[in-house]
Amino acid sequence: MKILKIKKSLNEAIISIKNGQVLICPTDTVYGLICDAGNKKAVEKIYQIKQRPKNKLMPIFVSDIKMAKKLAEINKKQEGFLKKVWPGTVTAILKSKNVKGTIGVRIPNYKWLLGLAEQLNQPLAETSANISGEPATTKIKEVLKYFKGREYHPDLAIDAGNLKKSRPSKVIDLTVWPPKILRE
Repeated sequence: MKILKIKKSLNEAIISIKNGQVLICPTDTVYGLICDAGNKKAVEKIYQIKQRPKNKLMPIFVSDIKMAKKLAEINKKQEGFLKKVWPGTVTAILKSKNVKGTIGVRIPNYKWLLGLAEQLNQPLAETSANISGEPATTKIKEVLKYFKGREYHPDLAIDAGNLKKSRPSKVIDLTVWPPKILRE
């Protein structure tokens, strides 16, 4: 796995995502695993790397509400709510436009990651950078340790050092009104 310091990593990250690779990257919560949400092989690779159960859906990062509307049905009430919490650490559960059921969508409040999503102009599949069942972390050394020597591992790691202490995003179900908090 290649490791790059965040300062000069955006162009290489864009190329890696376009080539179907999986990246470790900083977010506004914890370190995450990301890939092109439209690349089934890359999404499958995240499931393998993380040892995540297939029935557990993966949230999607978008750069703006316009991109979110391509993936999910968003009415005026929901849009008003989302404009108050995005960008930020809230994953919204919404009715999916493309598949049966729901989808988790979020606009992260992290400049580098927003720049990546904007330049790619496509949604990114995202989950915390850990093995399922293990704690998520804000420390790059712990993240790298999770995947060292494993058969399935990310292709590229973006090192932003240790992130501010944080927790995974809050998850709010917007398919009901008033919205219901699923994870604090």
